[in-house]
Amino acid sequence: MLPTVHARVGDELYVHGAVANRMFGTLASGANVCVTVTLLDGLVLARAAFKHSMNYRSVVILGTARVLTARDEKLSAMLAVVEHVLPGRAAQVRAPNERELNATTVLSLPITEASAKIRSGPPLDAEEDHALRVWAGVLPLHLAALPPVAEPHLPDGVAVPETLTSWSRGAARTRR
Repeated sequence: MLPTVHARVGDELYVHGAVANRMFGTLASGANVCVTVTLLDGLVLARAAFKHSMNYRSVVILGTARVLTARDEKLSAMLAVVEHVLPGRAAQVRAPNERELNATTVLSLPITEASAKIRSGPPLDAEEDHALRVWAGVLPLHLAALPPVAEPHLPDGVAVPETLTSWSRGAARTRR
């Protein structure tokens, strides 16, 4: 299991990694794959230790990935990953060159078998625990962007793009 940047385009999930990556080599040989994406939305704090939980949104996709070998298809998938990271970014950056394309394995996983699970709401304490004088509820969590930090070699006068300064997890989710 490795954290991997991904992108969904229609009914395909794209992931990419270095050609030398052993996991990608195994998946490229036709091994079954399980991709999981989870967003943590809150800590659910109950009166009883047994009833603690988390609020989340999660999806699991199962299948067999195929390696993208056609240059245009591979490039398109790599740019889709960049767009997933920050919508509008692909138009602002240099596209991968031939050396970078050759150093990257891109896998396409058709979304034909998937399962989603969502947990939301308050703790589910037992009725007899409601009278306990212990705080119970949800600590909501969300991903928030902090001010951008420039790369040390950035030339003077290069402005932070609006796509970056206006980023939020909610806004990115609605643009897809």
